[in-house]
Amino acid sequence: MYSQITVGERYTLGLLRRLGLRPADIARALGRHRSTIGRELARNTRPDGGYRPQLADSYARGRRSRSRRNQRFAAAAWAQVDARLREQWSPEQIAGRFRRAGQLRISHETIYRHIWADKRVGGTLYTHLRGAQKQCRKRYGQDDSRGRLAGKRPITARPAIVDARGRIGDWEVDTILGATSDTHCLLSLVERKTGYLVLGKLPARTTAEVNRRATPLIRAQRRRVHTITSDNGTEFHGYAAVEARTRVQFYFATPHHAWERGTNENTNGLVRQYAPKRRSMVSLTQRDGTTIARKLNQRPRKRLGYQTPEECYAL
Repeated sequence: MYSQITVGERYTLGLLRRLGLRPADIARALGRHRSTIGRELARNTRPDGGYRPQLADSYARGRRSRSRRNQRFAAAAWAQVDARLREQWSPEQIAGRFRRAGQLRISHETIYRHIWADKRVGGTLYTHLRGAQKQCRKRYGQDDSRGRLAGKRPITARPAIVDARGRIGDWEVDTILGATSDTHCLLSLVERKTGYLVLGKLPARTTAEVNRRATPLIRAQRRRVHTITSDNGTEFHGYAAVEARTRVQFYFATPHHAWERGTNENTNGLVRQYAPKRRSMVSLTQRDGTTIARKLNQRPRKRLGYQTPEECYAL
């Protein structure tokens, strides 16, 4: 197991260095790895190139005393962290947001250590972390089996400004399924530039229900919705009616290329924290969907500089 270099080893290192030995030779003489000696010299050699054992030990002790690992956060600080964890914020989001607001300087690694320490004593903070349980099927070489529709605009025809996320108003759409035993699901609309989310409750995953719910959700946006990018599910085959009612233009991703709608896919993963796979959505109401969307819209995102989608969408 690694142990830090001692004062005695520093004096021996200084003597061997004055005798002209190379770092690799010094490492063998001390029974240390050569990278340990290399780091010691890189960190503690004076600007004039000299290595002074006593001064090097002073430098090392100073770094240890200033190390974030030796900080002790007050109970009030941990209470703030715990509250955000219970809101399903990730440790990175918590650390970044607190740093941005000037509230608390803490690293996400420190928060993770806090979570695992809490778990060891029977705590439940870890249960609020986003899981990575999704299993993907590779479908290389297969044709789209979900139906075809003539006249769909391909994603390759989408304006360059949409690809570059150069404006607010370009969205991605998808449906989020619940249990296989019922037809209830959610309609997910995500703005590409800001990650702003809108959810609509559907009693069935059909063209009629998608159109019925999508139209008022689009019209309710105070910013103009320029484009919507969809997958090739048949529930979106009534897109022309939505275009006629809202002036939005639909584009369709390449079949089985989920990464072309990465914003939507990632956001749907966040929604799964509140609406897990294979759990019935029969009892889920539109109010519930709105609440889920609001929680996610008020969660800071790294790609937004730890601002929230709500803040960025309102700019």
